[in-house]
Amino acid sequence: MSDRSDIGDTAAKAPHGIADVARSAGVSSRTLRHYDAIGLLPATAVGDGGLRRYDDRALVRLQRILLLRGLGLGLTEIARVLDGEQDDVTALTAHVAWLERERDRLARQLAAVRTTITRIEKGEDMNATDTFDGFDQTRFRQEVEERWGPDAWQHGTTWWQGKDATGKQAFQEELRAIARDAAALAASDDASDSPAAEALARRQFAWLAEATPAAELTAERFRTLAEMYVHDERFAHAYDWAGAGAARALRDAMVAFADGGL
Repeated sequence: MSDRSDIGDTAAKAPHGIADVARSAGVSSRTLRHYDAIGLLPATAVGDGGLRRYDDRALVRLQRILLLRGLGLGLTEIARVLDGEQDDVTALTAHVAWLERERDRLARQLAAVRTTITRIEKGEDMNATDTFDGFDQTRFRQEVEERWGPDAWQHGTTWWQGKDATGKQAFQEELRAIARDAAALAASDDASDSPAAEALARRQFAWLAEATPAAELTAERFRTLAEMYVHDERFAHAYDWAGAGAARALRDAMVAFADGGL
């Protein structure tokens, strides 16, 4: 049994327990254990009962990890970025600038949609400049190509255009069905590695595999997408409409499935 003074020293050195960190960061304890296992976010100390604990510096590193995951970087890329940075303040300042640009773009989109609603209600003519302020579809192409490679956008576009109306409808309906089942999982007491959660993750994998070359849908990419479903509101909305916590439940199921080797 651990000496009480040792336990106290551990808590003082690393005051944040894994459960508290997971809850505050919106990730699962399983995810934090995985980050520790691959060396991305080592626990600062291990307390009584083998529970991982973290210091303030580890919290800053986790924040950086989540910010980079939100940009769609894989774990290997994130490790490379973090290991190459010596100054947390400089790195976070650069990310603040990016977030502020995104905030401004989203504010313009919100204003444009509100203007559209007002003009429809008043029967006024539409103005193309105002209607599409803040909308730039080319940025999505650049984003996809930066995350997944130069051929990813074209592959996806060609695949989608090659489907007939029935195929497109079936693909979209499966997404909605997965969202409903994810909401049901969130409302249940099932764990992220339960049979129900695994079945959901398998369906999501099969759904993604329709549009993604098999060799490219790796466990790491699957995990990256899983995190994006929670941390990127564009993806979160695709699932959370079905019920509170749907995106998070799906993320946790996908991570557990990826950890098991797909």
